[in-house]
Amino acid sequence: MRVGVLLLPADPWPESVARARRLEALGYAHLWTYDHLSWRRYREHAWHAAIPWLTGIAASTRTIRVGTMVASPNFRHPVTLAKEAMTLDHVSGGRLELGVGAGGPGFDATVLGDALLSPARRAERFADFVDALDHLLREPAVSHHGTHYTVDDARMIPGCVQRPRVPLALAATGPKGMSVLARHGDAWITWGDSTGGDLSPAGTERAVRRQSEHLARACDAIGRDPASLRRIFMIGNTEDRPLASTGTFLDFAARYADIGFTDLVFHHPRPGDPVWTEPEEIVEQLAAEALPALR
Repeated sequence: MRVGVLLLPADPWPESVARARRLEALGYAHLWTYDHLSWRRYREHAWHAAIPWLTGIAASTRTIRVGTMVASPNFRHPVTLAKEAMTLDHVSGGRLELGVGAGGPGFDATVLGDALLSPARRAERFADFVDALDHLLREPAVSHHGTHYTVDDARMIPGCVQRPRVPLALAATGPKGMSVLARHGDAWITWGDSTGGDLSPAGTERAVRRQSEHLARACDAIGRDPASLRRIFMIGNTEDRPLASTGTFLDFAARYADIGFTDLVFHHPRPGDPVWTEPEEIVEQLAAEALPALR
């Protein structure tokens, strides 16, 4: 199992670079950031744009993979996102994981003056967005006429470093999203019940197992092996606190490996944050004691 870390794009740039380099030196597999224009309790705080932030991180590191958690159709178009992702793949030397989601009802949903879409319309938009994005990242010239997006003879030259394109890690929970994931995804991202239901450890595990069943059915419908998808669990948005100790983390990893997960990502502890309150030393402890056991 591989372990990655999510850093918020909310700190002074020298601090972000130093932290990213330290995570790379410690042996973490990937580094992620949220793709929002502003976010929850950090809405009135410093907050940098995800793609330029990741580009700087990629240029400041050498081996750690970098990714968006997750790019949103709320304020992005598949043509411009594909062009930026292709460029970031070159800057990083082929280290980009492009996380993409349907876009939620938060601040980003209406900031451009658009009406808030219903969940059904967001699911429809997500399918169209990912379909266009997949083709744009694979092919040098693309036209697309979908329900939400039109692409007129876009050029994607020189193409991605990674072939046939950068990996798409798709956030999905329900049957419609899983259908998109089965058709286009290389990895699945989830953190449990995104509706805010039962966030207990047992409730989260039940939700994830239910989602896994949706994914298996979606893959079966098109003849795809569900095991061909990497599975990324995002830690930190439920009542589970696996960063309490190395032993707790290893127990958590074993539980989710049993469900089929290949990757875990946790939020880097932040002094003053009301949720990610673990001591920063746990990042070093996990690198020394947990990562070798999980490799």
